Amino acid sequence: MSGEVSGEVPGKVTVVENKERGRYEARVNGALAGVLAYSVRDGVAVMPHTMVEPQFEGRGIGALMAETALDDARARGLKVAPQCWFVAAFIEKSPEYQDLV
Repeated sequence: MSGEVSGEVPGKVTVVENKERGRYEARVNGALAGVLAYSVRDGVAVMPHTMVEPQFEGRGIGALMAETALDDARARGLKVAPQCWFVAAFIEKSPEYQDLV
């Protein structure tokens, strides 16, 4: 998934799954901007941590990672355990993802 970044750092944001590291990675112009960690157990995607580098905060990168991870979980037929406060809050604000919990 990709999109435009607003604010001080213009460029494209890409979010890709890094299966080897168990995380989704957001990159801005190739630079690592954030990660959303996950693991899958018994049909449940556990999401314990989301982090966005300080210079990229406030630009929707965390939401883009959460959306990508949740869309992937749905496509794989997984439920979600949002242990990370950010992912839990994102789901609470987004009714279209609440059935995953």
